[in-house]
Amino acid sequence: MPGRRAAPRDWGDASRVVADAYFPHELRLVGGVHEPRLTLRTLDLGPVLIGHVGWGADVAIQCDYPGAYEINMPVTGHLESVGRHGRVTSVTGQGTVFRPDTPSLISHWDATCTVLGVKFDSAWLEVEAERLLGTDRVSVRGLLPEQLHLESGHGRAWRHLVASLASNLHVPGLFDHSELVRRQLAGALAAGLLEACAPEAGTGPAQPRRLRQVVEQIHDDPARAWTAAEMAVLGGTSVRRLQEAFRQWLGCTPTQYLLDVRLQRARADLLADPALRVSDVAARWGFSSASRFAAAYRRRYGEPPASARR
Repeated sequence: MPGRRAAPRDWGDASRVVADAYFPHELRLVGGVHEPRLTLRTLDLGPVLIGHVGWGADVAIQCDYPGAYEINMPVTGHLESVGRHGRVTSVTGQGTVFRPDTPSLISHWDATCTVLGVKFDSAWLEVEAERLLGTDRVSVRGLLPEQLHLESGHGRAWRHLVASLASNLHVPGLFDHSELVRRQLAGALAAGLLEACAPEAGTGPAQPRRLRQVVEQIHDDPARAWTAAEMAVLGGTSVRRLQEAFRQWLGCTPTQYLLDVRLQRARADLLADPALRVSDVAARWGFSSASRFAAAYRRRYGEPPASARR
């Protein structure tokens, strides 16, 4: 929903306007009641949404970020949140990363803080990561840190790319009639982010070889009727140790990872070809029935598979 919206009259209205543009959330005022002074402009690039957001008051926000990654980069002020490993505070030159379908708390969005937010459809970003990173496949969830440092190198270049696109936020619907341009710009934002986060060759801790082997095979053939025992044999380890490796490096079990890959591929198919039947897509990616696929899809993305075709 590109463009600038009318000023909301109360906090309930302000919360609904932001929810329509980004995510459903719970908003709480911190430090007194004020009339909302909402700043909200967005630029819709299809699988990526850029926004400039500020509340004009001290607030806290609880959100699950359904089906999307969100990166909030303060332009002014500071943004304080509670991450997996403790408190994260971002200021200008930094960005806080919020993961999809994960309960997250912004404990203090201060009254002076406005952010440039970049929202990525999670299924689309996973497919882009697989395409761009080639055989060094890694889950985006495992790749992105809780906080990005954007003052130098690839991070600085990505921040400037976002800012250059954000300079068009005052032009409603700038790319509405140019789907090719929107997709190309979205792809550039994804590539820049992945380049900023992916470790350079020979640096950073490497994933265990047994884990890489299993992950690569899952990506090569996600429709296969995988079992935990087969994955463990492929990785040359026990089921228990493989599960421990997945939890340590990817934050999920092997079965959950496989389900995520299948859902990502299915969603990409539905978005790319509205003529496909949901049952055909379910069968293509290894789901035992269309109803089970639809239930898993709804849990993951908060909507039925048919919605993706619209």
